[in-house]
Amino acid sequence: MNHLDQLKSFLGKEFTESPSAFSRWLKPIVISAEEGHLEAGYTVRAEWLNPVGNLHGGVTASIIDDILGATMFSLNEPYFYTTINNVIDYFSAVKEGEKIVAETKIIKRGKQFINAQCDIWNADKTRLIAKGTSNLFKTEVRRNAS
Repeated sequence: MNHLDQLKSFLGKEFTESPSAFSRWLKPIVISAEEGHLEAGYTVRAEWLNPVGNLHGGVTASIIDDILGATMFSLNEPYFYTTINNVIDYFSAVKEGEKIVAETKIIKRGKQFINAQCDIWNADKTRLIAKGTSNLFKTEVRRNAS
């Protein structure tokens, strides 16, 4: 099974097979998976909150970085990609127990660099929580064949 098919096998379920322990800690629920496009749902937990009780910006940034990494996984590339920058705009606060959706897309796919975007929404996608763009660089580290 290739990497994209593995992601698709988790539709509607928690992605427990991520190679990233951090991703498994985030407990994403795969909503959709296509080449270069993922959607995952998350439930905001108490340990994700800042001192005033809102989703911590660092956790938001981590979700963006992590799901963009999983989007690289969906491309079935033989090499790992590493993030070289993240630019994040924060638009709305989120409280404990709220559900959020992260949605990614590839903006530009070059031979060595990929530019990608992630939008984080409330559960019904009526309120944009944050928007992130990243550039990722192809490493020389090969993925396991599958």
